[in-house]
Amino acid sequence: MSSPDYLKKILTACVYDVARETELELARNLSARIRNTVLLKREDNQPVFSFKVRGAYNKMAQLPKEALARGVITASAGNHAQGVAYSAARLGCTAVIAMPVTAPQVKIDAVRAHGGAHVEIVLHGESYSDAYAYATALQQERGLTFVHPFDDPDVIAGQGTVAMEILRQRQGPIHAIFVPIGGGGLIAGIAAYVKALRPDIQVIGVQADDSCAMMQSAEAGERVVLTDVGLFSDGTAVKLVGEETFRLARQHVDGYVKVDTDALCAAIKDVFQDTRSVLEPAGALAVAGAKAYAEREGIEGKTLVAITSGANMNFDRMRFVAERAEVGEAREAVFAVTIPEERGSFLRFCELLGERSVTEFNYRIADASAAHIFVGVQIKRRGETEALAQSFAAQGFPSVDLSSDELSKQHIRYMVGGRSQLARDERLYRFEFPERPGALIKFLSSMAPDWNISLFHYRNQGADYSSILVGIQVPASDTRAFTQFLATLGYPYWNESANPVYRLFLA
Repeated sequence: MSSPDYLKKILTACVYDVARETELELARNLSARIRNTVLLKREDNQPVFSFKVRGAYNKMAQLPKEALARGVITASAGNHAQGVAYSAARLGCTAVIAMPVTAPQVKIDAVRAHGGAHVEIVLHGESYSDAYAYATALQQERGLTFVHPFDDPDVIAGQGTVAMEILRQRQGPIHAIFVPIGGGGLIAGIAAYVKALRPDIQVIGVQADDSCAMMQSAEAGERVVLTDVGLFSDGTAVKLVGEETFRLARQHVDGYVKVDTDALCAAIKDVFQDTRSVLEPAGALAVAGAKAYAEREGIEGKTLVAITSGANMNFDRMRFVAERAEVGEAREAVFAVTIPEERGSFLRFCELLGERSVTEFNYRIADASAAHIFVGVQIKRRGETEALAQSFAAQGFPSVDLSSDELSKQHIRYMVGGRSQLARDERLYRFEFPERPGALIKFLSSMAPDWNISLFHYRNQGADYSSILVGIQVPASDTRAFTQFLATLGYPYWNESANPVYRLFLA
């Protein structure tokens, strides 16, 4: 099927019985920061919080009555499933929906809510591809019509109506449109429409670095099957792109951008700051891609359109997103630093950080001569990380940059600690510090010089205060002086020395 055929199919697509024309919204703060005009195509504002309802309904609304009466079946990681469920309820037909067991619960619950009695949900396999294989077997067994999530001309045409709206809403210059890719249905429809009417506009596909089947296929010149896919961006976790979507992508897509998990988390935060909306990881792919592309190409003053494709975020993931957003935006540098295990070196290291905000500090006494600390520091630009490492080294504090180390960010930062034979006379206290520069220095400077810090854990959680756990080695003879120190410090505190958890794991 050629582009002129797709142009006609998109212009005549039946989507607006269920979908709405979404906003093309200026991302004011992001635009100022990357010095380009970034416009968000707000497909996360659809009734099912995703563009997928367009293609699903366009396909189902054009089925013969007898096919609808028999019912439909599909496979989906979540958003297409919601589109099919919503459309089934609107058209009064039944729908069997196969979803991988890894699909977020928020999407499974939404499918039930949108489809009600019209929908039967079957959970099978670890990925979309596993669910798809199971659904095709059920289709043959039950004689149902398969509604493909991406590799179907009617589905592609339904998704292409996104481009129709963009070009109507923004008639001025557009440098590039950034499109998230899973199986390729959205970018196939958008690229076919845009290249038929505005071939000057670049169409750029964006994929997660652990689920980049389209990029690998484009490089190989044929469809490539991935052995496994990452699940953070579950909406685009596809092992094999569609045959028709790959054909259209080869013909019309101008290029690709690959982004990692941290970049996705940063993009989710960017959109929240501009819109107060929370995207799912796949929904933020295009925004992350636009940022990466602008930096890679060194462009300024251009108009970039990013499709925010979905907002079916699992609430439990938001903690992880907040944790990783600062690293993804290059606003946090993470180091392992070695300092002498001697009184005063901790204070000297903190003074070296100057006015920078400390985002995390993990330390447990373990060696009589050297202390290994895990520290996160707020930075303003990527190049600052190397400068920080050099300043540490100049003061005799060798360090390792862990900002891109997945093991450190996922696990090690939570595992610094344990029992220590060197932690004699240790008293464990929990403090609440005000979240402002100088609070930590004030604490360290107020301590008697012969008291040693044997444990320290601090993490900035974004509130106006931080909870900090400190182990301090104070001889029994200094109890009165230590009590006076606590009274004059001015921070709320709790003695945790008798806490059974401390006794079990740290004392």
